[in-house]
Amino acid sequence: MISNYPNYFRTMPMTPEPEPEMPEFDSSDEIRQTPIPSPPPMPSPSPFEMAPGSPVQQDTNYTQGYLRTQIGKRVRVTFLLGTGTLQDRTGILEKVGISYIVLRNEETSTLEMADIYSIKFVTIFD
Repeated sequence: MISNYPNYFRTMPMTPEPEPEMPEFDSSDEIRQTPIPSPPPMPSPSPFEMAPGSPVQQDTNYTQGYLRTQIGKRVRVTFLLGTGTLQDRTGILEKVGISYIVLRNEETSTLEMADIYSIKFVTIFD
């Protein structure tokens, strides 16, 4: 079968092809210069300044941001565990992170850290 394809095993040339020659520049040739467009002007800085930190923790439209405004208050937090188990925890809201909250147990003065994504309800006492 190989005899039916005589050029099948043809070898590649080992010498590189010569590069095309560049035309020489003659000083009598006219040089055309095209103007380079200037970059667009920079927009003026916005008067709005973002506070340092995560927007999730700063903005009260997020759970974490709102709960940060309630630090120091007594709260009851209801958690959904699994698919149907609800559990309440009561204490003083000490800290709110991006994915957790810390409650101080009033009876034992111990700190409890809880997952913020399993919170379903928060009751805030004055």
